Amino acid sequence: MNKYKWSAKYNAFFPVSLLPSYEEHWEHLSDLVDVDDDVEIEFNREPPDGKVRVVIDGLPAWADTPALTQEELAAMAEQMKSSLRSTADSEISWRQDAVDTGMATDAETTALAEWKTYRVLLMRVDTSTAPDITWPEKPA
Repeated sequence: MNKYKWSAKYNAFFPVSLLPSYEEHWEHLSDLVDVDDDVEIEFNREPPDGKVRVVIDGLPAWADTPALTQEELAAMAEQMKSSLRSTADSEISWRQDAVDTGMATDAETTALAEWKTYRVLLMRVDTSTAPDITWPEKPA
């Protein structure tokens, strides 16, 4: 006996035992079809590397993961830039406090200048050129 039904519309499996509860809350489940348990086992798991589950001829299938768009690559690079900036800000902040209060060691003063240089170089990174970005090297 098959334990699941397949919906091409939702690209999803539905356990037969739970169908009454789905039907109470979801409309438009008219496309459900019976699938063999081996189909569910194959396609209701983590996809193989580089693959994504798609619908072909109304049934599940594996297809290559689509390449990221330039906008997606740029957004990811912008997130990385923001994260790196946060780290730089944190490193600069306490060192600047040490300098401002006259408590900084020579090493802290040198590191402050290196972190400020890093932050300037980081802010000049053009994330629209992702994935071809050369990130500045963090100070040691």
